[in-house]
Amino acid sequence: VQLQASGGGLVQAGGSLRLSCIASGITFDDYAIGWFRQAPGKEREWVSTISSKNRQTYYSDSVKGRFTISRNDTRNRAYLQMNNLEPADTAAYSCAAVYIPGALSRPLKWDEHDFWTRGTLVTVSS
Repeated sequence: VQLQASGGGLVQAGGSLRLSCIASGITFDDYAIGWFRQAPGKEREWVSTISSKNRQTYYSDSVKGRFTISRNDTRNRAYLQMNNLEPADTAAYSCAAVYIPGALSRPLKWDEHDFWTRGTLVTVSS
C-alpha cells in the first residue's frame, strides 16, 4: 500500500493551493480520507474528512468556508482545495486513509486511520 500527499508550496496570503492524496494498493472507494496538518511547534490538527461512497464531508471550524475536500475514485485520489489562505494555515499537511466502506458518524482521529502520508509543506506568507 502506498499513500502520498503532494501539492504543497509557498503562496501569499489570500492565494490558493490544491493538495492531492494519491493511493495505490487499496480499493480506494472503500476508504474514508482525512487531511491533517501540523505547524512547527504545535500539535497535529485535524482539517477535513471525506467518507467513502456517499461523500460525506467534515471541516474544522478554522478552515470551513475556505477549504474543500473532494475525491476522484477512478483516479485513486483525494484533494484538498485551499482558498483564501492565511499565514496561520502554514503547516505540513498529511492525508490518512481508513477502511470504512459505508457512512461516517464522525471524522476520525489521526491514529484511527490505517495508512498515513508524510507531510507536504504549505507556507503562506503575509
